[in-house]
Amino acid sequence: MSQQEDDLRALAKIMDFLRAVSIILVVIHVYWYGYGAIRTWGLDIGVVDRILMNFQRTVGLFSSMLYTKLFAVVLLGLSCLGTKGVKGEKITWRKIYVALGAGGVLFFLNGWLLRLPLPFTIDVGFYIVTISAGYACLLMAGLWMSRLLKHNLMDDVFNNENESFMQETRYMENEYSVNLPTRFYYKKKWNNGWINVVNPFRATIVLGTPGSGKSYAVVNSFIKQQIEKGYSMYVYDFKFPDLSMIAYNHLINHLDGYKIKPKFYVINFDDPRRSHRCNPIHPDFMTDISDAYESAYTIMLNLNRSWIQKQGDFFVESPIILLAAIIWFLKIYENGKYCTFPHAIEFLNRPYAQIFPILTSYNELANYLSPFMDAWEGGAQDQLQGQIASAKIPLSRMISPALYWVMTGDDFSLDINNPNEPKVLVVGNNPDRQNIYSAALGLYNSRIVKLINKKKQLKSSVIIDELPTIYFRGLDNLIATARSNKVAVCLGFQDFSQLTRDYGDKESKVIQNTVGNVFSGQVVGETAKTLSERFGKVLQQRQSMTINRNDKSTSISTQMDSLIPASKISNLTQGMFVGAVSDNFDERIDQKIFHAEIVVDSAKVSAETKTYEPIPTIADFTNEDGSDNLKETIEANYRKVKEEILSLVDSEIMRIKNDPKLAHLIKM
Repeated sequence: MSQQEDDLRALAKIMDFLRAVSIILVVIHVYWYGYGAIRTWGLDIGVVDRILMNFQRTVGLFSSMLYTKLFAVVLLGLSCLGTKGVKGEKITWRKIYVALGAGGVLFFLNGWLLRLPLPFTIDVGFYIVTISAGYACLLMAGLWMSRLLKHNLMDDVFNNENESFMQETRYMENEYSVNLPTRFYYKKKWNNGWINVVNPFRATIVLGTPGSGKSYAVVNSFIKQQIEKGYSMYVYDFKFPDLSMIAYNHLINHLDGYKIKPKFYVINFDDPRRSHRCNPIHPDFMTDISDAYESAYTIMLNLNRSWIQKQGDFFVESPIILLAAIIWFLKIYENGKYCTFPHAIEFLNRPYAQIFPILTSYNELANYLSPFMDAWEGGAQDQLQGQIASAKIPLSRMISPALYWVMTGDDFSLDINNPNEPKVLVVGNNPDRQNIYSAALGLYNSRIVKLINKKKQLKSSVIIDELPTIYFRGLDNLIATARSNKVAVCLGFQDFSQLTRDYGDKESKVIQNTVGNVFSGQVVGETAKTLSERFGKVLQQRQSMTINRNDKSTSISTQMDSLIPASKISNLTQGMFVGAVSDNFDERIDQKIFHAEIVVDSAKVSAETKTYEPIPTIADFTNEDGSDNLKETIEANYRKVKEEILSLVDSEIMRIKNDPKLAHLIKM
């Protein structure tokens, strides 16, 4: 310790010596160039005169006014460099620059004062004052520099440098991929990169609060690029026709990407003119009663979201089984002549004294209906009515002429990835009628999922934006198994809590854990924490500082910390996304995680949008005289469905009465 103190004292003496020499040089400079005034004042010294003359003859020290000044400033700088002082937080570079500037001007640019048209003694006086003030300013600036608190602890208050990382800059395309251009921050500059979804068949989820840009930046790009690469496609458009317009116009401009040109179909309950008709429970696509059960399950759980958490309960399963039995009955009755969802609703709304004899008259339905028959035969009328009412009441909300019209037609089949008949299908919901439409559209969803998840079909895409607004059974199974069948699933929703609320905790966890590609805009709470954990940790640098009266000490350490903290995810700017992608055996991606702005050419998108054609009128409801008969046609179809069910019930009741083996079922 004493050795260190001795070294410090020795260094201080050297610095003092250098400063003293610097001051002497300034004094000698004034003595030489102001010699006339010095003699007048009687301050000249003969010995000094001779010494300075010898210096001038040997080294030319005074050949220029600049030489002595420069030597003095150099020595001053060296002396300040080795000076230790108490660090001050109030000392700033701005103050230092001001002192340096003032000192430089006063010290170096004052030679003209000696040439003023005044008595030389006055000129020299001005010169001495300015050079002294300039030297003092330079000395002050030098001392401040030595006392400046040098640290970078506050330069990166949000830890951006530690939490930025190199991302994928290669463009990796294949016949299935979706590629999104990006800008990301790394090493104090913005870099261009790519998010390469080289395997979209491992499913994709797109998270983000409203306005985060998930549809604009991600979902829309998925639709466009997959159409360009010849995918058959199913799009659930919650805010119809936002996504439908993109799909339709991009398809008509990129039909050359398909070997067999697909047809574009729309399901839209709001405007029958711009909607095709399709029967989601077409008898040709139901091979077993379990298909009927799946359809009934989807319908009832869409109408009663609270039932999702109560699956397996008696009062949940009873109405589902009853509806499934009705659907299967319509399937086997006269080869499915009346096998449509509207016919099922109308049949269910008949008196149970008619429903049960008809259904139980078919052996394959008798076991299905045993709980109802036990209640009926045991005289438990209240229980039976409760079971039926729990099915009737929610389904009665769906009695709509427009809905009946769309769901009783047969314009196309739901096997969208059929190699012989590829299709691009969009189904449109309406936020104002969500509770009514979601059940019917959920039925389309579940049937499509069932039909497309098969071998030897075309590559296809299922894009569902605002997933929680609709429920369909089998989504987790689709994600888990669709990869081998070339089905790319893209799901958009706001956060995981929505998914848990509407799909239950178990199914929500399965969906979260089986998805291979994740995009997330701004999300908060548990969702942000879950994603942060998924992205993992990275080695980060930490700096700390200790300041005492003489000096400061800085220590640097490293520790593992979150690569993308939950707080960062909770405050992402619109258009900024974090996430991870999966790769393939032959297409390795070293850096799968990204934190970047997805670049969208807004001008190009705007120009494209302006050229978009509206979805064409599909059905013409014009009479020969030119008048519109939309309402009459739809109402006529509505009445027809009712009449067909009445006729069916009457004929079946008559059949049962005339059959001695079944006549006992009629209880009047």
